[in-house]
Amino acid sequence: MKKISAISIILLLIAGIAYAKSYEVTKKAGEYTIAATIDNNPPVVGENGVTIEIKDASGKGVTDAKVKVEYSMPAMPGMPAMNYKTDAVLKGTGYQSKMNLSMAGSWNVTVKVLRGGKTATMKFNVDAH
Repeated sequence: MKKISAISIILLLIAGIAYAKSYEVTKKAGEYTIAATIDNNPPVVGENGVTIEIKDASGKGVTDAKVKVEYSMPAMPGMPAMNYKTDAVLKGTGYQSKMNLSMAGSWNVTVKVLRGGKTATMKFNVDAH
């Protein structure tokens, strides 16, 4: 009976990870820790909400920065590169934006944090379905 319970718990944990509702990436960028959360996991073709939370070196939330989200898909045979930019707007303790991924495939995402005359950059990739 204990083996069945342990196996059931492991399967539920795996299922929860596989079906997480949002896609999250956290990275160090200069003096900041930036967490980007996309509301769809995996990201989808079409509109995806993005929330960006920034913490300084002491762990304090940053709410006085200008934040930009840039996303692109490299050129492919018969198709030019696609490049998009959007500003993220502060709402509460996070900056919110939307990415409209126009086709399935691999997208490069760059989050730029402009504060105090300096820019910190975080890059990551997502696969839209």
